[in-house]
Amino acid sequence: MIVYRDNLDGLTPRKLAGFFEGWPDPPSPETHLRILQGSAHVILALNDETGAVVGFVTAISDGVLSAYIPLLEVRRDYQGRGIGQELMRRMLVRLEHLYMVDLICDLELQPYYQRFGMRPASGMMLRHHSRQAGG
Repeated sequence: MIVYRDNLDGLTPRKLAGFFEGWPDPPSPETHLRILQGSAHVILALNDETGAVVGFVTAISDGVLSAYIPLLEVRRDYQGRGIGQELMRRMLVRLEHLYMVDLICDLELQPYYQRFGMRPASGMMLRHHSRQAGG
């Protein structure tokens, strides 16, 4: 069974294996934990039998007007079960008091986010690929 929580109590890098699949230089589980700790909001999906994190979503926010959702991931072996949808639903409820909630995604993912009421927009970004692992 999958359980959801919005705190990092007792979370260790060992429980964060299996994420950032396909990234050329993925963050380590230790760096992943630092990412979660540095986020304004985190929602985790856990396998309640093992305690392993199987999905997560993060948000960075000023708490007044805006938030940005940089990461939504579900481990490949748990995809197709509605976990990502539930993580997004819970995060958007958490952020509904804000004027704007933004995220950047590839064009092929836009239909996924449109089901949450999000609209395509244009924007700008800068990526330092040499820093992708976060170390």
